[in-house]
Amino acid sequence: QLQFVETGGGLVQPGGSLRLSCTASGFLLDSYHIGWFRQAPGKEREGVSCIGRIGTRPAYADSVKGRFTISRDRKIVYLHMNALNPEDTAVYYCAAGAAVGLCGLSAGQYNRWGQGTQVTVSS
Repeated sequence: QLQFVETGGGLVQPGGSLRLSCTASGFLLDSYHIGWFRQAPGKEREGVSCIGRIGTRPAYADSVKGRFTISRDRKIVYLHMNALNPEDTAVYYCAAGAAVGLCGLSAGQYNRWGQGTQVTVSS
């Protein structure tokens, strides 16, 4: 059975950092584009970052550039989040899509999704 698991969410104070991890069972991640998305209450799902195969350039939403970094190896994709602010509060999801062309931040490019992990930024 193919499954994703996101871990690393939690409660953090403004200005703090978290590292999210996305692991898969049943398949290796290195054959897929991997995206991180987030959804805050009452808002649409937003693409945060994505990464293609190892060695390719990642992409970031303008709202997280300079603060978030995505990285990967064959089995795990990480989202390092620094300088967090309350607007980053959301459920964060990782997703996999076919490694065709460049990775993108559109949810339609991905067809395998994890269950999400909650990130709350609050003092």
